[in-house]
Amino acid sequence: MGDRAGRRRPGLLPGLLVAAVVAAGCMVGGVSEGEPQQPRPEQSRQPASPGAPTTQEDGTTSVAEFKKDFNDAVGIAQRYWTDQFRASGERFQPIRRVVPYTRAGEVSCGGEGLPRNNAVYCSAGDFIAYDVNWSVAAFRQVGDAFLFYLLGHEYAHGVQVRLGIRYNFTIQQELQADCMAGAYIGDSVRSRVLTLDQGDLDEFREGLLAVGDDPDQPWFAEGSHGTAEQRTDSFFRGYEKSLGACGLS
Repeated sequence: MGDRAGRRRPGLLPGLLVAAVVAAGCMVGGVSEGEPQQPRPEQSRQPASPGAPTTQEDGTTSVAEFKKDFNDAVGIAQRYWTDQFRASGERFQPIRRVVPYTRAGEVSCGGEGLPRNNAVYCSAGDFIAYDVNWSVAAFRQVGDAFLFYLLGHEYAHGVQVRLGIRYNFTIQQELQADCMAGAYIGDSVRSRVLTLDQGDLDEFREGLLAVGDDPDQPWFAEGSHGTAEQRTDSFFRGYEKSLGACGLS
């Protein structure tokens, strides 16, 4: 999967007024204003510049390509949501930073250390943090397309906060974020900002199957994200039908 220069279609944001892969966790909320603890200088990832010629050969698994693909995903997500907000007459404030970490507790959200094998959006400090070793393992096992889903899902949580969206049950928040991630990727493909390589759709499916809840987990439990089938359905509904299918109005 790669990105390339292209004219982006204006989006619609209805109602805008206000390591095998084990699980993709999300932390929305926090008891106090949180910041990453002692971030190294290289931890803040800057998005790729618009129009950068970044299409890569699919299938390579180097750490250098992982970093490039992840930075591309950040840059495309930021531009996508900026366009959607602008089309609705609003200004989008990008998520403040994206922080990789390698040890449990190295980064905290609202005073709580983040565990390994995880990727989260922390609303307390308005940042995304991810276990880089786990993410690289997923990149190598599933493929580069999964990185765009992973980043898109966590970025969607930041958008939910900006829109004031808060559901009674975690699963509702999570499945909507899956749909929004699908819309961001599908719209970017349709506008030729992203190009799909052979096998990318299968990578999305494989990754989504891997991050589904255990079948025995109650849907109403705190932290539920949805079964593999529910997450796949939500993602591809957004991918095929854009944001209008994600219940943002």
